[in-house]
Amino acid sequence: MELRVLQYFLMIAREGTISDAASALHVSQPTLSRQIMELERELGTTLFTRGGGRRIELTDAGNRLRKRAEEIVDLVGRTESEFRVLGNAVEGEVRIGGGETPAIDLIARVIEEIRLEHPGIRFQLFSGNAEDVTERLDTGRLDFGLFVGEADLGKYDEAPLAAVDTWGVFMRPDDPLAHLDAVGPRDLREKPLILSRQAVGEMEAWLGREASRLNIAATFNLLYNACALVRAGVGYAISIDGIVRAEGVADGLLFKPLAPEKTARLTLAWKRHQAFSPAARVFLERVRKMDNSFAGAEEGH
Repeated sequence: MELRVLQYFLMIAREGTISDAASALHVSQPTLSRQIMELERELGTTLFTRGGGRRIELTDAGNRLRKRAEEIVDLVGRTESEFRVLGNAVEGEVRIGGGETPAIDLIARVIEEIRLEHPGIRFQLFSGNAEDVTERLDTGRLDFGLFVGEADLGKYDEAPLAAVDTWGVFMRPDDPLAHLDAVGPRDLREKPLILSRQAVGEMEAWLGREASRLNIAATFNLLYNACALVRAGVGYAISIDGIVRAEGVADGLLFKPLAPEKTARLTLAWKRHQAFSPAARVFLERVRKMDNSFAGAEEGH
């Protein structure tokens, strides 16, 4: 299986027709068709099927190959760019994935410092839940994952960050619970809740005996979208403070912390025994230095 043929396959999947893909790749249609037929013979399966008109669609096998091919092409491209760096210059791309959290401000400070010293280092941020991030870590499409709260990180190396997130409830200012300073499990009994997918288990644990009356109206992976549901009256969004600016009526929502208090620690993780690029190594060293500085300041108090 050649890398070039995988690139051909991905272009066809992207364009939807052989003719458009051939034009984008600057090869003839017969050549492109022959390469894909040989790839199908090599894999022993059909990758495309005819759709409406000239369009072709991916089969189930084609969709599986597309995901794997994207990973392969991406990794080859990253490897080539890393070894293209000359001399002692530290250049390249660092890829970081994680959930929504105000702790990204810490990462942003590290990135700012690195960019001032090494302008050739670029950063790519990916937003996703723990499942999305671990899948990309495992396949090498991320260098680091930023995890919020409870996560199974047994197969990774990790560095706790000097930050703590506070959980609470986003609600409309005219809601019956709006007068409360904090919201408890009984206040949310049978109320329609809007949760991130990975927060369901954590909320069940926090609710305790009230968990049997958990009423999930919707799930989300971006709080901005969840807040739109809150404004529409769908329910209460459970998330961490500081992701969206929701203080006061001007922004349409109120934030009330949970009681008993629920907090989440932040952890940066990466594949064990990972061979870091020079750029990724610089990032990790700066994160560790920042965390040690914070710890020293805490001890001084």
